Amino acid sequence: MTSNIIERHEIKLSETHSKMIISGWGKEAYENSVVERITYLSDGLKIKGYIAYPKDQSKKYPCLIWCRGGAGNKGAIDTFTARGIYGQLASWGYSVFASQYRGNAGSEGNDEVGSNDVNDILNLVPLADELPQANKYIWGIEGWSRGGMMTFLALRSNQNFKCAVLVGAISNVREYANTNTNLKTYYKNLIGKEKLEMELNKRSAINFVKELPKIPYLLIHGAEDGTVSPMQSIKLAYKFNEYDIPHKLVLPQNGDHFLRKNRKEVDELRKDWYEKYLKP
Repeated sequence: MTSNIIERHEIKLSETHSKMIISGWGKEAYENSVVERITYLSDGLKIKGYIAYPKDQSKKYPCLIWCRGGAGNKGAIDTFTARGIYGQLASWGYSVFASQYRGNAGSEGNDEVGSNDVNDILNLVPLADELPQANKYIWGIEGWSRGGMMTFLALRSNQNFKCAVLVGAISNVREYANTNTNLKTYYKNLIGKEKLEMELNKRSAINFVKELPKIPYLLIHGAEDGTVSPMQSIKLAYKFNEYDIPHKLVLPQNGDHFLRKNRKEVDELRKDWYEKYLKP
């Protein structure tokens, strides 16, 4: 078998940072998981990312893809944060796969924020063949902010996922870009003014709901999110109703874009969702 993972290294932290992980994500997230930095192939490009899995490798675990937010290196996941986020998911009993996307964090290529870079998510799926403990027949996917947009685009192309979790997700990119000058400028430079509206609409899940798989979607959006309006998820939920797509919408009170005050509630929601739909 040809390997798509061309480099992998386990993340090792200092004692101080290890204690910080335990404080922030819990003892189990640190002690019961392994997290690795990887370089893998996507469309011939060398892409940076992460894999994580439980320390107990006596059985196979369902697979999860986690999609980061941000554009360019803003939002890239450093090794410390990766040890916490992915270690926690792995400690819940999952094989975890995540991409930094092309053009970011040392990856080759250019970040296209919702175009060919979606392949960097889709090309994580074959990596499960290289993890003996991965149950490659059961997949879930999660995306935060821009990662929500990427999740919807990935689901339109690959309909083999059993469930999805979206947190503070951008579902209407054109509407969001009109409130974010930096992003709109980024897209103008990337796409060009002439094709801007068309390309933003193509990236907006609100416009292709009927093309999404009818799997259970958990939509979490901070009620006080000042970065991506909670109306993005509320309007999407209405659209899901229109097409009979199963979903649950949760708007944590006082929740900002990162849901800093709602960590415990959000973690329980996510964990329970995966437990319900990914584990027999």
